[in-house]
Amino acid sequence: MADIATCEAALPLAGVRVLDVASFIAGPAAATVMADFGADVIKVEPPDGDPLRRMGDGAGMPKCGVDYSWALDNRGKRAIALDLKSDAGRAVLDQLIARADVLITNYPFPVRARLRLRYDDVAPINSRLIYASLSGYGETGPEADQPGFDITTYFGRSGIVDTMRVADGPPALTLPAQGDHPTAMTLFGAIMLALYTRQRTGRGGQVATNLLHNGIWSNGIFAQAALLGAFPEPRRGRQFAKNALANAYRARDGRWLSLVIVREERLWAGFCRAMDLPQLTDDPRFASRAARAERVPELMAILDAQFATRDLGDWRVRLAAAGITFGVLPGLRDLPDDPQLAANGTFVATGDTDVPRTIASPFSLAGVSQAPPRRAPGLGAHTDEILRETGHDADAIATLRASGAVV
Repeated sequence: MADIATCEAALPLAGVRVLDVASFIAGPAAATVMADFGADVIKVEPPDGDPLRRMGDGAGMPKCGVDYSWALDNRGKRAIALDLKSDAGRAVLDQLIARADVLITNYPFPVRARLRLRYDDVAPINSRLIYASLSGYGETGPEADQPGFDITTYFGRSGIVDTMRVADGPPALTLPAQGDHPTAMTLFGAIMLALYTRQRTGRGGQVATNLLHNGIWSNGIFAQAALLGAFPEPRRGRQFAKNALANAYRARDGRWLSLVIVREERLWAGFCRAMDLPQLTDDPRFASRAARAERVPELMAILDAQFATRDLGDWRVRLAAAGITFGVLPGLRDLPDDPQLAANGTFVATGDTDVPRTIASPFSLAGVSQAPPRRAPGLGAHTDEILRETGHDADAIATLRASGAVV
């Protein structure tokens, strides 16, 4: 523990106190990134816990006997369970707010009003507090009070689902939480901007972001086009591709790669040699960009057959040697042993036998290592410890527990 404490004291956010009064993923994940860089993050949960603790039991979620979502998005935190509906529980939260630098919440606005968790409720307690608000649809407007999830809001309402679906086909729904982590990084950036501003002014303030705006930002190219009255043609199946050199192909071992050959005229000859198809280089059917565009199905059929003659590993070597831009399309089963991810520290060891590796925060700071991942806390795991820090003695803690104000 001494080594961990020494490491965290040297991290850039050492000494920053964060209250994670949020649920599920996007808000808590922003707090996790802060913990990775040294912040003391206190997870504040209701007595029955953050619903994220039960997400792994949902239909369609991978099953492995470990609460992996909780482990990922709440590592490195301490935890206290408070009944914020009780006066005593709320009094404890106020004591924590008085000592905090940042409060993160994504509770729906009506819930914040009932629990007195709005910015105007907490700002008088601590003028230096950064209040970080995450919502589904934004702070104002007719849908501000509507709960939002990444599937419905980040992907659905932003138009991403519409741009992904095949013409006349049903929407291609995404999997849970794939928009939450990008949104968490936006919230993290906003918090850091507010901390920088506070360093100059001495005052706290409010920052806000929402799933819908982040979805629009991710879909920015098409959303910007829509603002100008331009819209993409309906997507068709792979067989209707408009460019055979910007498409996905299946290797002999059943694995896929995607070609993205932008500079066709420069790379065409080298691509043909790498594919063991030198005869295509000067073939008049494909010798120019315009000719290839006129015969996409014909060229695709040739490439489909040729890619099926070698395994993906062989094609990777040959295409890379020729300077051809391509990307491997791995399955989830390929990720744990991906050497590129290992080389860049994407996965880090935890020392936790239940979760031996986890995913590092997705950026680095030169000369600074992230904090060693600590096991995500159990419900109320640090309640007594945190209460003692706020001045409660053993009798006071026992009284709070007996009343149900803390767990």
